[in-house]
Amino acid sequence: MKLYPVNAGHFKLDGGAMFGVVPKSLWNRKNPADENNMCSWAMRCLLVEDGNRLILIDNGMGNKQDEKFFGFYYLHGDDTLEKSLAKHGFSFDDVTDVFLTHLHFDHCGGSVNWNNTKDNYELAFKNATYWSNAAHWDWATNPNPREKASFLKENIIPIQESGQLKFVEQEGQLFDNFSVKFVSGHTEAMMLPIIDYKGKKLIYMADLIPSSHHVPNAWVMGYDTRPLLTLEEKQAILPTAADENHILFFEHDPSIECATVERTDRGIRVKETFGLEEFFGA
Repeated sequence: MKLYPVNAGHFKLDGGAMFGVVPKSLWNRKNPADENNMCSWAMRCLLVEDGNRLILIDNGMGNKQDEKFFGFYYLHGDDTLEKSLAKHGFSFDDVTDVFLTHLHFDHCGGSVNWNNTKDNYELAFKNATYWSNAAHWDWATNPNPREKASFLKENIIPIQESGQLKFVEQEGQLFDNFSVKFVSGHTEAMMLPIIDYKGKKLIYMADLIPSSHHVPNAWVMGYDTRPLLTLEEKQAILPTAADENHILFFEHDPSIECATVERTDRGIRVKETFGLEEFFGA
């Protein structure tokens, strides 16, 4: 098995929304906001090469939305999903499985592209099985008013219509060395991949803990539909992660890919930060 970080680009979101009830006087030291109160965030995916499988976890927001849509999110930097895959010697056609932690546009938008004539949609990963789960799929295709703007039909329905969609039926092992945990504080039945890699457990944190700054328990996004449940879910994961030295992989941290955590008298805090390839070797 080999793991590769894959950056699908950077975008901006409102700092207050990303840090919830935490005062700006605190969070602005961690990720300084611009004049519009916007902070930069990564769309960091993970590529898992294991035998005949090449699994891509999440895929950013894609490129099929209009200029007005992208104008809300201030895309910046030179990274793209295509360039990041190519950096590791892969193309879209090599991917065998696309694992979607959840269906918010910044996590699944790269799943679907325009066709050549831009009159219909086609799957970006034509040889891949796409993985979601029934509870989250229903939540996303029958959205509540709060999340409706994050669940874009053009990112979701073509996957179902393609026949390439499969559902994870329960928590536990999905592939060799690859298991799944369900969490519902951010959105219903979001899935966290847990990967056994070189004697360590790596947890892809998705939007449960989107950045290293969100490790402290009270640092919860304003986007979460059930913030008190997010607190409980963090409390269920982080103490074990500290005791067993698990690696947390951050999807949205603008600069930090991974961290370990430790118990302190102030609660669980970040212990060490590092790049994935720096830690394990390229």
